[in-house]
Amino acid sequence: MDRRTFVKTGLATSAALGLPFAGHSTITRNIDTKAFKLKYAPHIGMFKHSAGEDPIDQIKFMADQGFSAFEDNSLSTREVSLQEKISKTLADRKMEMGVFVGNWMIRRGDDLAKGDTEVRKAFVEEIKSSVDVAKRVNATWMTIVLGNRHHRLEPDYQTANIVETLKQASSILEPHGLVMVIEPLNHLHNHPDVFLSKVPHGYLICKAVNSPACKILFDMYHQQITEGNIIQNIDYAYEETGYFQIGDVPGRKEPTTGEMNYRNIFKHIHSKGYVGILGMEHGNFHPNKEGEDRLIKAYREVDDFE
Repeated sequence: MDRRTFVKTGLATSAALGLPFAGHSTITRNIDTKAFKLKYAPHIGMFKHSAGEDPIDQIKFMADQGFSAFEDNSLSTREVSLQEKISKTLADRKMEMGVFVGNWMIRRGDDLAKGDTEVRKAFVEEIKSSVDVAKRVNATWMTIVLGNRHHRLEPDYQTANIVETLKQASSILEPHGLVMVIEPLNHLHNHPDVFLSKVPHGYLICKAVNSPACKILFDMYHQQITEGNIIQNIDYAYEETGYFQIGDVPGRKEPTTGEMNYRNIFKHIHSKGYVGILGMEHGNFHPNKEGEDRLIKAYREVDDFE
């Protein structure tokens, strides 16, 4: 008997006997548990007030709410034993693994764009290590942050340096069927010196790398800030887009809390036949369990399209 059947059966039995039922809060709090149309992926910490601090309990809670995917930026920094537990839990609950960050070292530096050969070599080694992590959790995608721009080198030279580095990394990932997704970040609020800030630039880079192992991570929060025009930019960049992430503007919280019409955006993505994952890389607008319930209801609302 699966968990949902057990919970429903236990609730019915307890009601018949007039007894309290200590089942999962998804039933007692009257939360819809059906599967979503798209594969939205929560992260550790998003439901800690409902499921507790244990990451495995949190993943189980996500599955109980109808989420069919999970992402974890910090996965590669976690103990191997926890990675293995995460992998088993995802498999048991028929959930897919989304992105994890594949290159922690470069997140604070500018040397990839500069073309420093030693940093490039270290980056490639990080990618090799990330292959083991990906296989351990049955992941396909890893987020790659390209670091900062170099202020004393022409931008086109920097792009060429990035392309060469990504070509070398792609040759490592291709045989394993793995994909690094390069993430444009906004330079106006969160990352003022970032090298890659717009999807069109990411599109150019992926075209130049010309590998199935190098695609765009289209984070709609960042792109609403830097360029907007989300639906049309999705169309322009779609063939080089490997993954989406979500966050409303302003505030980087769940859909319905800001200016973005996520119901229409999700309807459009769904209409294109997208079967990948959409990472919920945002915070919770409201605190505590109530806030977590309201977040789930917000996703039910924007997922309700024809």
